Amino acid sequence: MKKSILLAALGLMSLSVAAQDAPKDEEGFKFTVVKEIPITSVKNQSRAGTCWCYSGMAFLESELLKAGKGTYDFSEMFIVKNTYMDRADYAVRTHGDVSFSQGGSFYDVLYGMEHFGLVPDEVMPAGKMYGDTISNHSELSAIADAAVAAIAKGRLRSLQHDKDNNLLWKKAVKAIHDVYLGPDPTTFTYKGATYTPKSFFESTGLKASDYISLTSYTHHPFYEPFVLEIQDNWRWAQSYNLPIDELMEVFDNAINNGYTVLWGSDVSEEGFNRQGIGVVPDIEKVVELSGSDMAHWLKLPATQRDVTSKPSPQKWVTQAERQLAYDNYETTDDHGMLIYGTAKDQNGTDYYMVKNSWGDSGKYHGLWYVSKAFARYKTMNIVVNKKAVPKSILDKLGVK
Repeated sequence: MKKSILLAALGLMSLSVAAQDAPKDEEGFKFTVVKEIPITSVKNQSRAGTCWCYSGMAFLESELLKAGKGTYDFSEMFIVKNTYMDRADYAVRTHGDVSFSQGGSFYDVLYGMEHFGLVPDEVMPAGKMYGDTISNHSELSAIADAAVAAIAKGRLRSLQHDKDNNLLWKKAVKAIHDVYLGPDPTTFTYKGATYTPKSFFESTGLKASDYISLTSYTHHPFYEPFVLEIQDNWRWAQSYNLPIDELMEVFDNAINNGYTVLWGSDVSEEGFNRQGIGVVPDIEKVVELSGSDMAHWLKLPATQRDVTSKPSPQKWVTQAERQLAYDNYETTDDHGMLIYGTAKDQNGTDYYMVKNSWGDSGKYHGLWYVSKAFARYKTMNIVVNKKAVPKSILDKLGVK
């Protein structure tokens, strides 16, 4: 007992000394909002690889806010479940060459709302089937992945049907998802009116044709559409290809005109932390700051570096640097989020304001500040309302 008390006392003393030695001019980031677009509340995808749907729903909800149609909270699990079933079908038809996993693309949301419909979150909430309010797809994935793989990669000469010629494996996989995610609602009542998923979707006025997916890579011609080569783009949706400067022009034009941006990015970077910051430090400029804390940081092992503790010069990558990072697997398809505004730090560096789907996490309670340099470097693709794209760019794409 006495030893524990002594250790505790020593610990308090060391903390006190550390606090006295800490630099007093360390102020971290201070942001000033430049433009902020209304969004719905931050959600939590928890232990489910469904960022594509959470960000997609956030985008649709913001579109309805802009249209003056009020606040919606759509069920992610309704689209997720139907998307999983379609992906299982693709996996089986390609004998496993299309992977079956929790991931998806933004197009899955746009495709899903028109083919399956939409339902309010209260009708099919996450976690309901196992007594929770957030998702945990670990067990679901373990069972469903094995079931789909058994058929897709099994050496079966033919697949079994029931008396109505329905494939038994599909009924089995659907039953698994029914157990973990809940049965598909056929009709439901919302604010005093009765809907089907299709009629509820139609009541919103949303149309998939109002939106366009854009990207920027040089291994395909600019101003033409191509299928972005990422595993979770299993529906083989096309994105229009723009030079990076014009893609960034779309970002800013959209936000300046009150439109949010559905943003797919690589977040497995040292510059993207769990506290709400995404940056790309310009190492060459930082080196010039001899004697500074950042210069000291550069001498540390990579595991000890903290590139997100305070503002630093940002690297504005070229189109070629961006392409190289994609070609050599440094830029990967990691995460979908919603950009809803712009801000500046105390040094005048430009940032995008981002709504994430990791719940009330980080310093900014589920919101992120990502430098425009980071977005320029690590954006995989974006989806925006066509009205958010400058007409000169739409004309180059041949899109109306």
